[in-house]
Amino acid sequence: MIRTVTATRYVTPLREGGSLPAVVEADDGEMYVMKFVGSGQGPKALVAELVAGEIGRLLGLRVPEIVLIRLQPGFGRSEPDPEIKDLLQASVGLNLGLRYLPAAFAYNRMLKPEPDAALASAIVWFDAYVTNVDRTDRNVNMLIWQNRLWLIDHGAALYFHHDWNDYLKRSQTHFPMVRDHALLTYADQLPVADAAGRATLTAAALSTVLKMIPDRWLGNEPELPDSAAHRAAYLEYLLHRRDASAAFLEEAINARAKLV
Repeated sequence: MIRTVTATRYVTPLREGGSLPAVVEADDGEMYVMKFVGSGQGPKALVAELVAGEIGRLLGLRVPEIVLIRLQPGFGRSEPDPEIKDLLQASVGLNLGLRYLPAAFAYNRMLKPEPDAALASAIVWFDAYVTNVDRTDRNVNMLIWQNRLWLIDHGAALYFHHDWNDYLKRSQTHFPMVRDHALLTYADQLPVADAAGRATLTAAALSTVLKMIPDRWLGNEPELPDSAAHRAAYLEYLLHRRDASAAFLEEAINARAKLV
């Protein structure tokens, strides 16, 4: 299950992200990239980060450890930047963090050797499954650390949860944005990745991931009155999405055929 740590030191903001994440140190002595519940994107971005990231881990992909980070009242009271100070004050309580990977650098197509076809296929399938729009050359959200490829920043995934109307119908989308995926060219084993993904993402496995979401991030929807109903709706969507994988698999295969 997911660990909970307490932030002890604000190290530096990461202004590349629209939600103003930051590197913080926690009481376990580790550094984390912290995503704040008080940001403009709110808890849904943190839910997407947690759920998509842990699904990626289920699929055998490398995702930095995800933790809950407790922010105590008064943290950062001496921060001179008013924007950051306001964000910290609005984020007292539970937030999300990913283990900081020191000296990691962004993936780009110029790096050699090229990504392994099986890994590229698994990542493309995963991103199509969780409808992750942020794995393009412009916003690659992949790091090279210790000579391995790591996936980060999934807050824009699972965008269906910003509007729960007809969410099961929308679970069957073809996800045409897969055509812009940074690894699509290398993904020549997509049917294999599809079979593996469908077998791995059982109801039990997905339920385990959904249990990691803090209750306070759920249940604030007219259609979903409490956290139990909210988790059940997420599970229903994710299972329908898995069972409709033929649609986004075909989309990815056809998009790749136009590139090679």
